[in-house]
Amino acid sequence: MPQAVPFAEIWRGPFLESVHRGHAVICGPDGQIIEAWGDPDCVVLPRSSSKMIQGLPLVESGAADAAGLTQAQLALACASHEGAAIHTKAVNAWMADMGLSDDDFRCGPQEPRDIEERNALIRSGQPVCRVHNNCSGKHAGFLTLTRHLKAGPDYVDPAHPVQLAGRTALEEVTGLDSPGYGIDGCSAPNFATTLHGMARAMAFFATAREGQGTRASAAARLRDAMIAYPELVAGEGRACTELMRAMNGRVAVKTGAEAFFIAIIPETGMGIALKVTDGGTRGAECAIAALLVRLGLLDAENPATRKRMNAVIRNFAGLETGVMRPAEGLLSA
Repeated sequence: MPQAVPFAEIWRGPFLESVHRGHAVICGPDGQIIEAWGDPDCVVLPRSSSKMIQGLPLVESGAADAAGLTQAQLALACASHEGAAIHTKAVNAWMADMGLSDDDFRCGPQEPRDIEERNALIRSGQPVCRVHNNCSGKHAGFLTLTRHLKAGPDYVDPAHPVQLAGRTALEEVTGLDSPGYGIDGCSAPNFATTLHGMARAMAFFATAREGQGTRASAAARLRDAMIAYPELVAGEGRACTELMRAMNGRVAVKTGAEAFFIAIIPETGMGIALKVTDGGTRGAECAIAALLVRLGLLDAENPATRKRMNAVIRNFAGLETGVMRPAEGLLSA
């Protein structure tokens, strides 16, 4: 079995201080591997990088159209948001349209990552709510599908029709049976697959076009929603939002917990999936930026890129103490 390879290096002066290692796969339109690093067949939990796959049943079942969901709401269904007002107001309005409240979510309350929203809650003495959970948009999507299917309220149960539909969708677009699941941070099951399977699935999303069938239309709508609303997919200052903006709508990217990252590239039909084995987000962000620069999709000098790749490290006095850069072989052939 191939071992994880160096992806991102932390240099302090002339010394290599830390290394993030990982696995990555780039697939072409046919789902076959174009390039790979490490072990393409390693079994992974894609975490929130699989949200667009989890969103497929919401759209292809007709639930999204029956509920009149907008493109912005589809973006939220794929989001790991900051809990900023732009996110919580939209999700609360979506829930209200269904006659539901915060108590109907099965995700737990989470302090907003957005500092302004967090401080506003503290000043007002209001509690942190489930809508602040970074996955509340996905859960609003789960609840929309639950209502459409007339299924029971415990929609995060792995045996619930919503989760069974999500597992089937994942197995079909990855081309692999899932060996099982882990429970995600938002309490929903996250089904495992291989890294190659995830890259193959992202290539499917990249080649999907509306009018090519129910599933392809659903995939295209979710992908295009992510690209159209990068601020809803993550939030200000976040890698997903900033990198999508830097590529001017050419690519959809999505992070997942424990240093997972995917990219969907419609113009070439390529899909990327990568995993940094130590779970370090900075390593995954550096690696995805390097691969996108390698493919000519991202400007190496764009501020969003430089924030994550060849990024200067400063101490509290503002002195430049080091740099984080991609490992040799990741950025160029």
